[in-house]
Amino acid sequence: MSLIWCEQAWLPGGPVDAVALEIVDGRIAGVAPGAARTGTVLPGLTIPGLVNRHSHAFHRALRGHPARGAGSFWSWREGMYRVAAALDPDGYRALATAVYTELALAGHTAVTEFHYLHHAPGGRPYADPIAMDRALVDAAAAAGLRLTLLDTCYLAGGIGRPPEGVQRRFADADVEAWAARAERVAALDDGDHVRVGAAIHSVRAVPREALPTVAAWARGRPLHVHLSEQPDENAACLAAHGRTPTALLDEAGALGPATTAVHATHLSDDDVARLARAGARACFCPTTERDLGDGIGPAGALARAGVPLCLGSDSHAVVDPFEEMRALEMHERLRHGVRERFTPGELLGAGTDGGEIIVGAPADLVTLDTASVRTAGARPDGVLLAASAADVREVRVGGRVIVRDGVHQLVERPAARLAAEIGALHARAQEAA
Repeated sequence: MSLIWCEQAWLPGGPVDAVALEIVDGRIAGVAPGAARTGTVLPGLTIPGLVNRHSHAFHRALRGHPARGAGSFWSWREGMYRVAAALDPDGYRALATAVYTELALAGHTAVTEFHYLHHAPGGRPYADPIAMDRALVDAAAAAGLRLTLLDTCYLAGGIGRPPEGVQRRFADADVEAWAARAERVAALDDGDHVRVGAAIHSVRAVPREALPTVAAWARGRPLHVHLSEQPDENAACLAAHGRTPTALLDEAGALGPATTAVHATHLSDDDVARLARAGARACFCPTTERDLGDGIGPAGALARAGVPLCLGSDSHAVVDPFEEMRALEMHERLRHGVRERFTPGELLGAGTDGGEIIVGAPADLVTLDTASVRTAGARPDGVLLAASAADVREVRVGGRVIVRDGVHQLVERPAARLAAEIGALHARAQEAA
């Protein structure tokens, strides 16, 4: 058992002064507001652990490598393919460890990895068919994060087109081959720090007839899907199937309470209604969506329809969960010309994916500096609108300290690791070009 005293803690009703937390076996066993100072003292504001619900770890290698000339999501994708072509299990383990360490330093206690880089060059399976999955599990453990690993079904290079080039590294021979490999990945699920789920890469990459198989395999597990990220995706789906991607997934049985629609940027009113009826969630990745020029998704409309929202950093163009939370509000202001669309509590709910500091919850906690040049003078309930990742002082996962005084306790010199791994990756990509 351990005792923590928080100068301020964000409880279900909002920020409260002088909160004592009792931690037993990695979980919160007691919450006492207005308590006398006792145990380990945490100055500042302590909030529930932040959850990154959508990550592609290897995309981090593209940050700071701007395109030459005008481009789009589709031209950006070609650069991403070049990076993907140069990775192997050892390199991915090293890169993902550094990326997950950056996530932890920014206040994340958990990450969901939408993993589709499965095979060796040319699509040949590794001797260990889940070597790349194991690399990500090892990386999360090294960085101290909880991991939800989504083994992604990817079968086509586009609607009606076979995989080409580096896409062969993503693709299984058919949906049955994907399911057989996913069964191996499921053995990595420990029910605590590692959860295994599934993902449908997109309606571009998973044919209509394969969707029910993926949905059936994922029953009882998380199921995520890239949904309507680009208008071209919607147009191709309408041309091929006469319905939107959301409607196609709904009819295939792929929407339900365990489903998370990632991006959900270009939705019709019927799409929003279908997601709400199914009990599905939506994951917005605002900094990536604006980096790629994807557009501004209908966060307010989804929330009003009863679709819960969560957040991810996707390509890691920016790793700052406070920026992602603020962007939900700021993008709604831009869309509607009205302020205060989401309350700070609602933004925190999206950032933590519903996590709370309550008895029985995991002791996943993040403490913020409330006296920095960014947060000084902010009301307690306004700190989230002022803070950045630089204000994270301490991070605990299951009560274990993984960041103290802004320094990662498990991985040394993470910036140097990132620089080294990204530099080596780009060098290999250049050699292969």
